[in-house]
Amino acid sequence: MAARPPCPVLRLCLAALLSLRAASALPLAPGPRGEVQAAALQRLREVFDVEELPPDVLSRRKPPQFMVDLFNKVADAHGITRAPGLLQGDVVRSFEDRAHVDQHHFYFDISAMEKGEQMLKAEFRVFKLRMTRVSRRSDVKHFCKVEVYELLESGSKPQKKHLIASRLLSLYTEGWEVFNVTQTVSRWVGNSRSNHGFLITTTHVFNNRIEHNLIKFAKSQDTLQESRNALLVLFTNSNKRRSLNFVLSSTKSEINPDKTDASHVPHETDVIKSSSASMDRRPRAAPVPSAKGQVTACHRRELYVDFNAIGWSGWIIYPSGYNAFYCRGSCLFPLGESLNATNHATVQSIVHTLKLSQDVSTPCCVPDELKSLNLLYFDDKENVVLKNYKDMVATRCGCH
Repeated sequence: MAARPPCPVLRLCLAALLSLRAASALPLAPGPRGEVQAAALQRLREVFDVEELPPDVLSRRKPPQFMVDLFNKVADAHGITRAPGLLQGDVVRSFEDRAHVDQHHFYFDISAMEKGEQMLKAEFRVFKLRMTRVSRRSDVKHFCKVEVYELLESGSKPQKKHLIASRLLSLYTEGWEVFNVTQTVSRWVGNSRSNHGFLITTTHVFNNRIEHNLIKFAKSQDTLQESRNALLVLFTNSNKRRSLNFVLSSTKSEINPDKTDASHVPHETDVIKSSSASMDRRPRAAPVPSAKGQVTACHRRELYVDFNAIGWSGWIIYPSGYNAFYCRGSCLFPLGESLNATNHATVQSIVHTLKLSQDVSTPCCVPDELKSLNLLYFDDKENVVLKNYKDMVATRCGCH
């Protein structure tokens, strides 16, 4: 089945930015040129669903290893989706624990959830630490009962709570424990005031004596355990058609200079590097015939989007850029099988060749197969997000 043509936002944004010859990062120019530049970059933010540019935090913050591993599972080094269906939903949000009370209270600020975002699954991930004191007595029970509660209120002792899950864990092993908390977090999404966090209790029976909270869990205030900090991971659907706003606004005849201000995008410059530098690390496109006067058939060409060049490298973790590719060339009669022409395009080329209508042009060379792109990045609240964007990379061109 032929894929849809590429999103108009991306195609028009990149076309505008290509004209600026992005050989290096340049400041936004004053006057009309800067206005066009700013408008193009604003549209690019719309494509990537970025309302406000996140702060540059990559130099001082490390992403959770779970999110890095998840990115590598669903995408290659360039961010291209490995196979459909690997990711549940199109957005994965991770929230780090922000409770600093003790080793057993956990709180996650999930206010970064977008309006209309549909939550599919929520996981509470906590790292259990190994006990340093090991008993060799045969009558000592080596397991303890772990219970996870939703706190129903804050500030009172004893706190009202609701049991979510319980399990037996070994005292002398360490590792990640994952609890399904979908129903609880769904209520928090619907009513943020009901979010008072989680409480974990542990119970160990020894010589008919009950010991509470014998084992501990990694917490963020311990710098040695930072990579093991507790996470709340949400798998969601964004339920957005990201190109809709641009399609509506792009029907206007001209950019309104009064509504376009280059100062609104201080960290963004040019976006496309079409030179051959560093192309050995990128997927290769079809070679371009160099003979003068030769008509080049429809084919795929390089179109590299460099996040460093537009000032996004401070918050995008992976990839550093990607090859979107674009289609270029002629669709002249006869259309061979290699041109992946539709029946409509074939008829159109025949009508054009026979000059049966003066208004009919040749078919267009456009992407007819596209793949999605995955970005791992810090949002404006410094949470790490993995997001999948559909139809971002042209993998095949054809005449349509």
